[in-house]
Amino acid sequence: MLFNSLVFAVFFAVVYGLYLGTMRRLRLQNAILLAASLLFYGWWDWRFLGLLLLSAVVDFWAGAVLDRRVGGEGAPDDAPFVHSMAKRKWILFVSMATNLGVLGFFKYWNFFIGSAADLLRALGMEPHLPVLHVILPVGISFYTFQTMSYTIDVYRGQLRAVPSFVDFLLFVSFFPQLVAGPIVRAADLLPQVQRPRTITREGVEEGAWLAFWGLFKKVFIADNVGKLAEYGFSDLSPGGGAALVGTYAFAVQIYCDFSGYTDIARGCAKAMGFDFLLNFRLPYFATDPSDFWRRWHMSLSTWLRDYLYIPLGGSRGGTWSTCRNLMLTMVLGGLWHGANWTFVAWGAFHGALLVAHRLWTAGRPAAGAGSAWSAWGKRLVMFHLVCVGWVFFRAETMGRAVGMLHEMVFACTMGDARWAALLFYSAPLVLMQCAQNATGDLGVVRRLPWPVRGVLFAVLWFLLTTMGDLSRGEFIYFQF
Repeated sequence: MLFNSLVFAVFFAVVYGLYLGTMRRLRLQNAILLAASLLFYGWWDWRFLGLLLLSAVVDFWAGAVLDRRVGGEGAPDDAPFVHSMAKRKWILFVSMATNLGVLGFFKYWNFFIGSAADLLRALGMEPHLPVLHVILPVGISFYTFQTMSYTIDVYRGQLRAVPSFVDFLLFVSFFPQLVAGPIVRAADLLPQVQRPRTITREGVEEGAWLAFWGLFKKVFIADNVGKLAEYGFSDLSPGGGAALVGTYAFAVQIYCDFSGYTDIARGCAKAMGFDFLLNFRLPYFATDPSDFWRRWHMSLSTWLRDYLYIPLGGSRGGTWSTCRNLMLTMVLGGLWHGANWTFVAWGAFHGALLVAHRLWTAGRPAAGAGSAWSAWGKRLVMFHLVCVGWVFFRAETMGRAVGMLHEMVFACTMGDARWAALLFYSAPLVLMQCAQNATGDLGVVRRLPWPVRGVLFAVLWFLLTTMGDLSRGEFIYFQF
């Protein structure tokens, strides 16, 4: 069930009507949301529900065991745990092994088998390794990370175990963010699941705008510039001009596609009284590599920071240990995106940028605000470095990625007619984000006088309905 489909519009209208009709009955309301979420996820393939339930059951059990304290269920937060540290570590291991085992099997089995086979062939052997034809369950990378964060937080004593399995399963499967995030932590979402929500006019209006703007970014911008990206990344594309257009087009496409999904998810949740964290904050306005990862896919970057980078040692062990931890975190973050060496290269590239930035700034005094020209110069450089990374992210093979970079450097021309199409479809995004950056207000549109908002909405609606591409369907991050 896709956000950009009539089926979802009908689904959400029915669910929202039932939701509003049960505002004073929290248990029934949560049961309705849970049933709707399981239906939403099972719409792709009912067999996927088994894996979702497996992760939920294991982590609910693990959380309950890890949080047992002397004094019983009502024990204070500082009460000692019943089980020894060794047993608690074993329970945590079971949770992690289950989630990572399921994720690794469905997402990475054939990748590692294929890589091992290539290595054996390079050594002169003829491997006969088992390749399995398995379907990658949608959203598996997102909900496994979400449930693992719950178990880890309970193990660390930072979160109490939730007593209701219905509440926990709703936290895991809540349909707005289930398939492509944001990755919402249990500490943020579970309290909202467990207490009555309030529907306000402001929340509904903000949610409606977020959902509409997200749909516009997906259908009008991302799906139209996606055609330019496909041409540029095709092996049949004629030279560096098309490769350059394709790279810029993909930079626009992936941002609008992914942030569009997030906006729709946040908008639907906002209309129901839930509040999801911000996942994107003008990432192409970043001035350095660290700044970019504070703005792009923020729920994943903070997850990697809290559950991988800091446990590895973070910045506590000196410069070179910090650089090692940064590189390892980014390589694994790249591999999280997909079973392909191009994603590993993308992660390593961003790791190298973070390491280089760390080494460059180590021991230097903090830079001042600088001039506006200096800030825009840094943004321009950082945007193009990010675009280099997108070449590896989007290319199907390492050979094609290297070939595109070679074409852009040594065979680039600016005469490709597709530049006009790219500028046309990207213009609404550029204008909107320049206004957001200038005002420092991501919700600047909602602060405009109502006649101006009305005209703006009418223009966007006209573009969406007359030139939006409703044929392209799935969001890019469904494959991750």
